[in-house]
Amino acid sequence: MRTIAALLVPLAFAVAASPAAAARQDADIVDTATAAGNFTTLTKLLKRAGLVSALRQPGPYTVFAPTDAAFAKVPKGKLDALLKNRKRLRSVLLYHVVGQKLTAADVVKRKSAKTLNGKRVRFRVRGANVYVNGARVTTADVGASNGVIHVINRVLLPG
Repeated sequence: MRTIAALLVPLAFAVAASPAAAARQDADIVDTATAAGNFTTLTKLLKRAGLVSALRQPGPYTVFAPTDAAFAKVPKGKLDALLKNRKRLRSVLLYHVVGQKLTAADVVKRKSAKTLNGKRVRFRVRGANVYVNGARVTTADVGASNGVIHVINRVLLPG
């Protein structure tokens, strides 16, 4: 009998073969996200929080990257409050980053991972979908020179 992880690995690699996942391996996580065009809010917030240079380091990192559409779901008041509180903004952004490279094949084998803000995110597999806390991974394994990006449809907020 095959495990769920064994069944999902081919799916994860099929998703990774999508055009959005075909990133230049010589670009770091920040440049890869910027070039994708659908992470303008994330990259703006990384700059505001002073995290751009950190995510340009060798890593490796795994970033669960919310799209602009995901940030649009965050209530304006909550987003404005984050913009005014740099420490809290850094905490939220670091909650999206794991200090090791976790490919889709790795994620589906795990229950959780510790983020750079010190708290853990949970992984859950439901059918053909993989979730990080309540966010669905919409594109897996976007490669970068210093790690990997998994695109998610919601912003992760540490509890």
